[in-house]
Amino acid sequence: MLVLELIIFAGLAAIVLYQLYSVLGRRVGRQPEDTPAAAGRPAPGPALDRPADHADDGVALTGLAAVRAADPNFDVGRFLAGARAAYEMVVRAFAAGDRATLKNLLSGEVMSSFDAAIAQREAEGRTEKVEFLQTPRADMERADVVGDMARVTVRFLAEFRNRSKGPEGEAVDDRRTAELWTFERNLKSRDPNWTLVHVDAAEA
Repeated sequence: MLVLELIIFAGLAAIVLYQLYSVLGRRVGRQPEDTPAAAGRPAPGPALDRPADHADDGVALTGLAAVRAADPNFDVGRFLAGARAAYEMVVRAFAAGDRATLKNLLSGEVMSSFDAAIAQREAEGRTEKVEFLQTPRADMERADVVGDMARVTVRFLAEFRNRSKGPEGEAVDDRRTAELWTFERNLKSRDPNWTLVHVDAAEA
């Protein structure tokens, strides 16, 4: 009888151990070998560095990438330095009523607007002179290419002193301005110069 009980207990123990092994040996949840690589696809690796203006075939480039693609020689730093110089030149020329200088830097539409303001000031017998208190700040706001034309908008922040003289006397006015100037250039042209085509007020 004792031998029979031992055999029964041994059998039960074997069954319990088998079930315990089955549970502990079973995989639960996602395993490392269940990644896409196990399904015949390569495991994800670090992203490859690509140029900022890279685009796959059939994808239209926009913004600065489009400008660089159309003009590989376009350099943001050099452009902003030139835009800042143009800004100071235009502001000074406008104050002085120097139409000859403005004509070389402005589009026909902007020139017409500036010319009207100068003519009104002249009719009122007023003169102005501008002194920049510090170098204006220039930041690229946006850029794009439309057809053969590249357009870049620059945000200018400037502080200058305006000295004016009129029938009522002389005045000195310190001003802070924030403006968005849009420059344009025909990419098919050999002329590397940009033309001011639009001026908007901006938030400082």
